[in-house]
Amino acid sequence: MSDKNELDYTCGISDDELTERFKESIRIDNEIRKVKGLPIAGYDDETNKPYMEYPDGRRQYVG
Repeated sequence: MSDKNELDYTCGISDDELTERFKESIRIDNEIRKVKGLPIAGYDDETNKPYMEYPDGRRQYVG
């Protein structure tokens, strides 16, 4: 079996590179949301719950 998928052959981008680009895009989006004063979605590993973090630092747990 081949380690590359069809997109790797057409674009020349590895799965690892796509993952890094995705992570960077999320980081940039979170920075933009902070500048605009919008909440940022997150996940708390200790409580295993998602939350919204507001610009003033408070967290509102969802669900």
